[in-house]
Amino acid sequence: MHIVGKYRIDICQEHAFTGGSADNAFSYDFEYFIDSPYSASTVVGIKIFEDEELSDSVVIGASGGATGLHENAVIFEEDRFLICCADTIFCLSIPDLVLRWQVKADEITCFEIFKYQSNYIVHGEIYVTCLDRNGDIIWQRMGRDIFVVMDNKPAFVLEKDYIIVRDFNNEIYKFGYDGNVVDDE
Repeated sequence: MHIVGKYRIDICQEHAFTGGSADNAFSYDFEYFIDSPYSASTVVGIKIFEDEELSDSVVIGASGGATGLHENAVIFEEDRFLICCADTIFCLSIPDLVLRWQVKADEITCFEIFKYQSNYIVHGEIYVTCLDRNGDIIWQRMGRDIFVVMDNKPAFVLEKDYIIVRDFNNEIYKFGYDGNVVDDE
């Protein structure tokens, strides 16, 4: 549950949801699924309430690797929010849940999204991606391996002047917020 102004937004995984089916446990007002020959690996249900009354609802889905719901998978703003869903970032309006834009920000999975000034930084499995407010990709950077680690050290850290990312082989990358590689010297 998240509170944005006078609205409560509930977000949940919809593991058993099938797009377009009358057999779903809940009938959402809108369905936004990425057009893909593959089944959606991540399906997320979103309900918005005003004064404890359900106002609107939407279900989103995309293919690629599965994305979990956690604190850094969503960014809430005054009139919209951005959410990681498999390989895609969805931007939905508040309070009517209209799809403003969607962008495939990684080839596999978008793990996290962060606000940086007027842009957004996405920690993906393959790419670090910078998006502008309209969902346009400003830059993307990749490493020699996936940006996933198997220890308890962070794989992705936003520092003041640059982003630190570690890959599966524990190689460290530093990218400036302009997308350029930062030298340690």
